[in-house]
Amino acid sequence: MGQVLHIEERRAARTDAALTALTVAMLAIAALLTFSISDYHIFNRVGEYGAVFVLSQWAKKGALLLVPMAVFFKSRKCADMAKWTIPVFALLSWVTYGDYFFASRPADTAAEEILDSFGNVLPLSLEAALFFAENGLLVLISVLLFARDGVRTDPLSFMYFAPVLVACMPLNIFENFFDINDFPKNSPWRFYSFTPWHGAAVLLLIGVTVGCWLWLRGKTRGERERLLAALAIVLLIQYHSKDSMVLGDGYNVYTTIFSCVPLFICNIGVYVVTLSIFFKTRTLYSIAFFVHAAGALSVFFYFGRDEISNYGIICSYSILYFLATHILLFILCVMPTALGMYRFRFRDCIAPLVYYCIVIVSAAVLSAVVTSASMSWHTADGEYLPADGLLLPNYAFTQINPLPFEIPDVWHVTVWRYDIDMLYVVLLYLSYAGMFFAFTGAYYAFLAARRKVSAYVRRGWTAVRND
Repeated sequence: MGQVLHIEERRAARTDAALTALTVAMLAIAALLTFSISDYHIFNRVGEYGAVFVLSQWAKKGALLLVPMAVFFKSRKCADMAKWTIPVFALLSWVTYGDYFFASRPADTAAEEILDSFGNVLPLSLEAALFFAENGLLVLISVLLFARDGVRTDPLSFMYFAPVLVACMPLNIFENFFDINDFPKNSPWRFYSFTPWHGAAVLLLIGVTVGCWLWLRGKTRGERERLLAALAIVLLIQYHSKDSMVLGDGYNVYTTIFSCVPLFICNIGVYVVTLSIFFKTRTLYSIAFFVHAAGALSVFFYFGRDEISNYGIICSYSILYFLATHILLFILCVMPTALGMYRFRFRDCIAPLVYYCIVIVSAAVLSAVVTSASMSWHTADGEYLPADGLLLPNYAFTQINPLPFEIPDVWHVTVWRYDIDMLYVVLLYLSYAGMFFAFTGAYYAFLAARRKVSAYVRRGWTAVRND
């Protein structure tokens, strides 16, 4: 009997190891595929690519949530959904892909020709190979989930399939129903700072944050950790959708691969907060809470000057992506502290301040390097980018001041061909540091007020009982 159990344990261990290896490979391929125009190009062109194929690709985005939760976090519900639904949608995408690999962005000017040359990150043959490999891995993972868990399935698990699809929704899907060019710049449907839509965004942030806290506070610690991990995976899925959108239709004012470098303060925050949720280390928690919570919150007070932003109308990808990722980022930054999983101490601010200094210096240097490099790009006919067409990636706002006033250029450092305004960068760092401390101060003030209210309520309740 003991020998049989030992054999079963070894078989289970081999199955788990195989599942882990295949899942890591599948996620790596899925991440690479986001750097193709095709990946999200199809979702706002359902009529062109067919509803069946588009739905199958959408479901495969859901698989990027289901599979890690089933394999790494042993969620039985996710495993039930994954092993029955993934093979169906993977096979559907295999037989209905049509012209999927031939998506491209038109280049009508010399500048567009130069910049679009950086959009074909994956050669067509490699993209096709990765696409079919991802499908094959998904099917193999489903087979191993059957081997690990058996055929028996709880029908109630499938109640969560619709929420999974909503969480992993391609946010450009709504663009099937409108043409952004039909809306003038002064249209009331367009999103700008200090409009009713801005107020609605702030209310949405508050409502979702409070709702998430109320939802999680009644859960056990293990359940909280699994649910926060699921939210972190959703954040990664939605964040990486931007890679494909930048290469295809563009996101906000960004249209080149260089905009996918994660040195914008909230972009790098996506990775930091995800690692903090997965590894639960104090340093990562402190960076997420002290730096990235305040950074995510700040944009809801001021979305930047209109001339350097283009969020489109309220249902367009740019604003939906921005709201979804920044709300999820804020929630994941503050929820471990709000739920008592991590208690921020004032001395915890040292590592985040050093970290942010490294980020802003790296962002300034790399921004200058990209701009300098763009000065030498040209077509086969020798046409260069015009002066107003040079790339200003503006990582962490180090090149373009988002505020409605300018900083005098009195101290600059030349990196390659670009002059970095050092006074502006230093003031930028100090202003962000001040914002981080203000956010932390508000947190301590909230704790103090809550203690006083709780003490007052307890005294009142004790008096009532004594009477």
